[in-house]
Amino acid sequence: MIPIIDLADYLAGRPGALERVAKEIHDAFSRIGFFVITGHDVPMRLIEKTFAEAKHLHDLPMRDKVTMKLNGHNNGYMAMGRYAVWTSDVNNNDKPDLNEAFFVRRERGPDNPMRLTGRRFTGPNVWPAETSMPGFRRHVLDYLQAMEDFTNRLLPAVSMSLDLDPGFFTPHFVESQFNLRLSHYPPVSAEANQFGIAPHSDANFMTFLAQSDIPGLQVRTVEGTWIDMPYIPGSFAVNAGDTLKRWTNGRFMSTPHRALPPTETHRYAIPFFLAPHLDSRIECLPTCTGPGNPPRWDPISYEDWITWWTDQNYDPNRQKDVAA
Repeated sequence: MIPIIDLADYLAGRPGALERVAKEIHDAFSRIGFFVITGHDVPMRLIEKTFAEAKHLHDLPMRDKVTMKLNGHNNGYMAMGRYAVWTSDVNNNDKPDLNEAFFVRRERGPDNPMRLTGRRFTGPNVWPAETSMPGFRRHVLDYLQAMEDFTNRLLPAVSMSLDLDPGFFTPHFVESQFNLRLSHYPPVSAEANQFGIAPHSDANFMTFLAQSDIPGLQVRTVEGTWIDMPYIPGSFAVNAGDTLKRWTNGRFMSTPHRALPPTETHRYAIPFFLAPHLDSRIECLPTCTGPGNPPRWDPISYEDWITWWTDQNYDPNRQKDVAA
């Protein structure tokens, strides 16, 4: 049900691989909105280290974690039971999600031009003390760099999947607005209509989830059935987000998905959310409209879109009274 796309030939630049992968991306995103990628070149040691760092961080005592609470740029620690995707149009999410998370965005030094603008989502990350988590910052930034490099090399295939020039999306992802979420799902009992992550679609462009052997992620098919994401060691589960759906006028699906809380063991997840530059204008692509198929959404900047979505769902004020 969930397509598998092998990228080995594509990343090696072999003849015909770009066209093949572009077609497979189009078929997957237009039919179900998800696929699994194998044959990537993100080092497994780096993926495994990032999982280990996620566990290490969430094992910290709460007195340490509350010193890293979400800042105004939505970077830092988010306690369990304080949020959900309240704007979901696929489920009445009336209870908070049963996971805790830590968010990291692009690292920008104090002299970075984007940071100097003072704009939201361009400010500093929040990091644990080096004494409590030696090497954490360096390892996480190494993973972010590897994921940015890898996903940038996939953009030509995404462009071609929409009958666009291979370089179409590339300028939109200079100083891209990616983020990494280090999530922890403890084995806890859920109330009715409560989840590890409640049913939702992602707001960003594309999401890349390094797979682990602890199940949890489920995808809703077009028929309305919830199915488990197939586990392939060393792979990424990939889905389109609402930004790509809007850009393609609905040609690509931003498929609802959810995560069930584990029943016996702790689950960790390290999704990488790829998104364009804040100034990118999200408007119907010329290849995704025509007679009888007018644009479905008004143009919007990514900054305006993600500001609205974040304020509705991940308000840092919900974290203010979290105590040790």
